[in-house]
Amino acid sequence: MEALIIILIAVVLLVVVGGAFFLRGRGDTDILERPPAAPPADATVLEEAPTEVVAEPEAPPEPEVVIRPSFRERIGRARESLAGTLGSILSRGVDNQTWEELEEALIRADVGLPATMAILETVRQQADSAKTTDPAEVLELLKTELKARLGGFDRSLVRAETDPSVWLFVGVNGVGKTTTIGKLAKQQIDEGSQVVMAAGDTFRAAAAEQLEMWADRAGAAIVRGTEGGDPSAVVFDAVEHAAARGADLVLADTAGRLHTKSNLMEELGKVRRVAEKGAGTVSEVLLVLDATTGQNGLTQVQQFTEAVDVTGVVLTKLDGSAKGGIVVAIQQELGIPVKLVGLGEGLGDLVAFDEQEFVDALFSVE
Repeated sequence: MEALIIILIAVVLLVVVGGAFFLRGRGDTDILERPPAAPPADATVLEEAPTEVVAEPEAPPEPEVVIRPSFRERIGRARESLAGTLGSILSRGVDNQTWEELEEALIRADVGLPATMAILETVRQQADSAKTTDPAEVLELLKTELKARLGGFDRSLVRAETDPSVWLFVGVNGVGKTTTIGKLAKQQIDEGSQVVMAAGDTFRAAAAEQLEMWADRAGAAIVRGTEGGDPSAVVFDAVEHAAARGADLVLADTAGRLHTKSNLMEELGKVRRVAEKGAGTVSEVLLVLDATTGQNGLTQVQQFTEAVDVTGVVLTKLDGSAKGGIVVAIQQELGIPVKLVGLGEGLGDLVAFDEQEFVDALFSVE
């Protein structure tokens, strides 16, 4: 009898457990076979819209402490490339070898052959006229000549007579356009501007996302489009959005492109033309250039200028380059001012170019 009771209990347990597993299996099947949820009602509208305005920060971010670096602190590599030559010259009198060493040093620093020859010819004539053989005096003449050749340019960032002004950023891939825009936006907002960013690099999703992070950090609005969309439409809509909200400045990113690709350069020309179809005026076209490219950067400046009439150069990574002389080459050979330089990764490391401070730092031998 006891054995029969045990058997009945076992049967009941098997039925209960088996039923539970059966019901659980049915539940999983229902979930797996359930059709996906319907998309939001406005999903189609967002996909069809050429651009999307990303919400602005509800409150301005807390101000960040920004310390401006000095050129002397940050252009150590460029200074080191000259240090050996300067030390050698200072240890002896001025002779023919002095001029040969100076020529070699300036060319090695990427001042460029035409600019180097013109500068040294002037300095040598001045030294001969003064009848000086003092190496320190010759180097002082060279510094003065470099400052004079770098001077005389308007390095201000130009605003249009009526708002909004549009600053268009162009350049090849990997030079730091997006980061430059983010840093400059923060600086302009701290000075009282209302800034709208235009994510005109629609071919690289990461670029728009990076720019959006900078917009949040700086307290700027941002207009971005769908991936692969028309960059001209994004910039145009950003300008119209800026005009509607009373913003005075639009900073427009563009996709990096090789200056040798004519079709991409033509597209860039279209972006500039469309940017001025509405309420805004393009008052700056800033070519972002990697200082480490040296003389190759001259070709980039020439090609981009032909396409979009570059008004100024932003020279990034100057702190990591031994080729600081490219500043002289750009201005002497092309007549385009270097307006901003990057001296590091920090927020305050994008600074206005100062030819006096730059030359003094370059020739500092202490």
